[in-house]
Amino acid sequence: MSPFLNGDRSPSPEESTKFGPDIKVAVIGAGVSGICAAAYLLKEGADVTVFERSGVTSGVWHYDPRAATTDYPSEKPSAGDYVTSLPGQFSSSRTISKTKTQSTAHPLETKDRNDLDVAFSPPGPAYFGLRNNVPTSLLYSNLGPWPKGTEDITGHEAIQSYLQGLSKEFGVDDATVFYTRVEDVKKSDDESYWNIRTITLLKGEGEPRIIERNWKFDAVVVATGHYNLPRIPDTPGLAEWKAHFGDDVIHTKQYRRPEQFKGKTVLVVGGGASAYDVCRETSETAKRVVQSTRGGDFDLPPSMFPGSVEHVGGIEKFVLEKDPDTGGVKSRVLLSDGKVLDDVDAVVLATGYLTSYPFLAQYHHDDVSANNAARDILITSEGNMVHNLHKDIFYTEDPSLSFIGVPYYTATFSLFDFQAQVLARVLTGKTSLPDIQSLRQEYDQRVASKGRGRKFHSLAGDGEEIDLWLDILRSGWIRIMSRGRRESC
Repeated sequence: MSPFLNGDRSPSPEESTKFGPDIKVAVIGAGVSGICAAAYLLKEGADVTVFERSGVTSGVWHYDPRAATTDYPSEKPSAGDYVTSLPGQFSSSRTISKTKTQSTAHPLETKDRNDLDVAFSPPGPAYFGLRNNVPTSLLYSNLGPWPKGTEDITGHEAIQSYLQGLSKEFGVDDATVFYTRVEDVKKSDDESYWNIRTITLLKGEGEPRIIERNWKFDAVVVATGHYNLPRIPDTPGLAEWKAHFGDDVIHTKQYRRPEQFKGKTVLVVGGGASAYDVCRETSETAKRVVQSTRGGDFDLPPSMFPGSVEHVGGIEKFVLEKDPDTGGVKSRVLLSDGKVLDDVDAVVLATGYLTSYPFLAQYHHDDVSANNAARDILITSEGNMVHNLHKDIFYTEDPSLSFIGVPYYTATFSLFDFQAQVLARVLTGKTSLPDIQSLRQEYDQRVASKGRGRKFHSLAGDGEEIDLWLDILRSGWIRIMSRGRRESC
């Protein structure tokens, strides 16, 4: 069936977007956003398939001691954290023949099982000592409470267990195709449905195999989260440092344990929560920890960091010089204020992530700036926001494409849970969206108020999260919680 009840086509700007029961929905990702989206869609009677590239639910809260590599620099959002395959590349076997557009072997061509696993499903950013930084009393889903006795601040194991319990209880596990990666998502020529191409890694006692499949869906929900593609700045000399120091120059996505930096001088670049965590942990093992930050709007104050951590300004250049006395290599870091850091042994880049949806390549424009984003663009060169979303959920030009988990700096589980409830009732026809022109106008007004960039999705300001909830409720979304009624929101 088509999700559009007014005909097998997308609505015009003046028409309301209407969905119906028994809608067939794809959910990409099985972290907290995907679990909530799928659970509420299933409760509303939708036909749901969840695609999860790893073998477990829980997303970023799953700890994997392995880590994937990344490019230096990494500044193109469209790149993604994995190399997509070409259509038909794995239709019959995992053997890859090189083409004119493929001068090197595809990463999935490797015969090493561990390398294959990591290339297929790059491990997330969870490190051994990861804990929540929002109390569990605020960090929860309405699907179910935390187990009795759960502490406000707890480790990743408890959080993963909580999420996996919800996933199993509400049928999300049964709806999930594991070890299955989405390669591309495209609208059909007549715009009546979505085509999704996936590859599945079959692992057994024999030779691993990769199988390609094509699927059709009425609607697509993107729930892949924020923490996939590291942002690696093009700081002069950084790529050379990475080549020289190897695993002693990493992004926080590759950070696992502080013991790696025992007795070393560690430079942590960044001022957010991950920078704080790395500084806190490595200050117990490293000889010296230095934090560098340019003083961004979302930086944590130095007073929060351990007293032993030194704080410096931004970085101008990483330098490697041959020591004439020893013949070895001497490292120096030139700071923006003219000061110099000598003898740095390791660098941890807490420089954040690029918003990236490699399976939606047609909506990526690395050559367009945020201020020039047209209606048909979701991600621009900066990779720091998702353009053209109504209430941070529905794509204004085609609401059959939606997103859960886009906002930053919020009580994530609770807000994403609420987003998922809204999404489920809209897609199953329990309520309807305004016409596309109205969606555009509301989005444009929000851009004018908040500006573009990371701050657009941030709820870090005083009362901003409350304001967002009130705005949604005033807009009529409160009525979606009333069973048996069909209202516009």
